[in-house]
Amino acid sequence: MTKVSEQQTATATKTVVFDIHRQDTATSRPYVERFEVPYRPNMNVISALMEIRRNPVNAKGEKTTPINWDMNCLEEVCGACSMVINGRPRQSCTALVDQLTQPIKLEPMRTFPVVRDLVVDREFMFDSLKRIKAWVPIDGTYDLGEGPRMPERKRQWAYELSKCMTCGVCLEACPNVNDKTNFMGPALMSQVRLFNTHPTGAMNKDERLATVMGDGGITECGNSQNCVVACPKGIPLTTSIGAIGRATTIQMFKNFFGSDHQVD
Repeated sequence: MTKVSEQQTATATKTVVFDIHRQDTATSRPYVERFEVPYRPNMNVISALMEIRRNPVNAKGEKTTPINWDMNCLEEVCGACSMVINGRPRQSCTALVDQLTQPIKLEPMRTFPVVRDLVVDREFMFDSLKRIKAWVPIDGTYDLGEGPRMPERKRQWAYELSKCMTCGVCLEACPNVNDKTNFMGPALMSQVRLFNTHPTGAMNKDERLATVMGDGGITECGNSQNCVVACPKGIPLTTSIGAIGRATTIQMFKNFFGSDHQVD
């Protein structure tokens, strides 16, 4: 037997063990089911879940239902495949099996309502984006021409903030996002900073700051800094939170003294 065929045989006999938290419906009792998946080099969590979907048999040899999870781009761009892997919220498409301790424990993000198995409802995040007006407004549908130009240094800085995938990982890592608060989360604070800095988006700066000065806003951040560690895109979330804190303080004084800040 050649060396290559020996390696192929060893790979074929090696398995990866998964303990997956399952939930049949949004209101049913969760349970853990173990699966064993044939190992392949460079295997990630998503490819293992695909293997289970092709052959939904648990470690006991019992036929079961396929695992439900979200995915889209498989390139850590869409943010859809977020889940808790070995106790850490992250993207499952970039979670390599070789770098994880077995049994690999997969859980849904508990910050959001569980729909089924590893699928969660992130509607809260998208509703929050509407609240802060996370878009650049235009006046009508006709061509307005080019908007104000941004300096290259500021454009590059803004690009780092624009990498946010709305994946929800920072909310899952944040202890202040829970069922006892309405805190919108670190990602939303960073988006307020991004759109308030844009030359055209700044037209709604006062409205965005007023939103994050209210319920669920900046005052509910406990500065635990878990978010910046968990963010898969390395977005400087704590820096944005600090910037929004300063901006809301200035806005508060402007509101109190009734200055002509609307024409700033």
